[in-house]
Amino acid sequence: MPDTYNTTILIVGGGLAGLFTALKLAPLPCTVLSPRPLGEGASSSWAQGGIAAAMSEGDTAEAHAIDTIAAGAGTVDEAVARMVANEAAERVHDLLSYGVPFDRDLAGKLVQSREAAHSAKRIVRVGGDGAGAAIMQALIATVRNTPSITVLEGYVAEDLLLADGACAGVLARGDYGRASKATRFHAAATVLATGGIGHLYAVTTNPAEARGEGLAMAARAGAVIADAEFVQFHPTALAVGLDPAPLATEAIRGEGGILVNRAGERFMLKLHADAELAPRDIVARGVFAEVASGRGAFLDARAAIGAEFPHLFPAVTAACRKAGIDPVTDLLPVAPAEHYHMGGIATDMQGRATLSGLYAAGEVASTGLHGANRLASNSLLEAVVFGARVAEELTSRMLVAPSRGAPVRMSGQGACLPTQADLQAIARLRAIMADKAGVIRDGAGLLAASRQLQAIADAAESSTLVNMASAALVIVASALARRESRGGHWRSDFPQTSIALATRSKLTLSPPELVGA
Repeated sequence: MPDTYNTTILIVGGGLAGLFTALKLAPLPCTVLSPRPLGEGASSSWAQGGIAAAMSEGDTAEAHAIDTIAAGAGTVDEAVARMVANEAAERVHDLLSYGVPFDRDLAGKLVQSREAAHSAKRIVRVGGDGAGAAIMQALIATVRNTPSITVLEGYVAEDLLLADGACAGVLARGDYGRASKATRFHAAATVLATGGIGHLYAVTTNPAEARGEGLAMAARAGAVIADAEFVQFHPTALAVGLDPAPLATEAIRGEGGILVNRAGERFMLKLHADAELAPRDIVARGVFAEVASGRGAFLDARAAIGAEFPHLFPAVTAACRKAGIDPVTDLLPVAPAEHYHMGGIATDMQGRATLSGLYAAGEVASTGLHGANRLASNSLLEAVVFGARVAEELTSRMLVAPSRGAPVRMSGQGACLPTQADLQAIARLRAIMADKAGVIRDGAGLLAASRQLQAIADAAESSTLVNMASAALVIVASALARRESRGGHWRSDFPQTSIALATRSKLTLSPPELVGA
């Protein structure tokens, strides 16, 4: 690969949002950069629940939007929620056309299940708990057979390129980040689809590539970041000592699984009228409290599901058996784990960031759909709805030749991948975030985290750690600024929800103000 590479449309990320955007752009040419072979390291591949879409008799897009707004704890952009719900069925049909084998009943109709905080059965699934992997497998095959899409695998993005105050591409390192020198990918339009932030936390259900690097690059370039304080912790990750932690999908509780402590007490009954099907933040805090107290938390599917468990949830069954647990007869030990980031690069309804030339789709974006607390199975839906909208926007524009941009901070000459010292620092960073910016936070802890993260950033030897520390600091800064508790953001020093603060947060950092610049 030469030092520079020119393309009109550059998509950074090989997960669902990136691949769907590329397919919807066809036959308009584009280039997709992926840090790993397509499908590897993408959170989309690990999604168990499915895609939410009001497609069953008696259900409506308006009901789906209402459920989304209710779950979002007062900060959902209602226009976005209605738009996404209205376009959901069309996007599911797109996926069917790409070969996604959604579950059907004997009559050939799509099987739809219910998950927490949904008022109807509207989740389309594949093989019970294999939606993400099946969707990605189908899309990867279609992408590889689409001539307009150039896929470059093994490129780790380090920084955005800027020209005349606009995004002009990315700086990325080949050979899976091991190349001695980075390549400047110049583009008229850059779409970040880099995923989430899971590995900023000690316990996460996300793949190792979910490190918040896209968020950090955009923030450093001056793009507006929205809702960064809202981090969703899945209540029921399997607590079996693995990193990432295997996920015990929400659908288990949708099928009647209950949460109990070591004494057999069903503790969610006293915390919310919907018990195990309460919004995720409430269930996560309930599980967290039981674990922190020493009583432990366990998912009990024996009575409700029993012998059907391996058939309904094969991925969860495999993870359990690998840990020596039989979900048919045993309680499943669970704990909260970082699962999804509602915050990210602020975009409009077409996926445009506030930085000219930059677009975002998928978990790295903050569209206003999720508010303070994502509704189950809305994330894959958001990825395809906004992937299609980004493609529609780019197709309608007359894109000019890419400018010769310069990186915001990274030179592309130093280390990209973490050094041995950085690996130790990353372990400290993840522990700090879990302890001080996790399920329960307070001002003193967040201030301490800010100082500790800054010290880690100052000593960083690789672009990976600089980006991780930058993303972590953005989350901590946003959490400090929101002096209330709402959705996925819970402060013990401000436990009440403030009506006056029922708005989305916005954070803008000019390049000199961000860590390491």
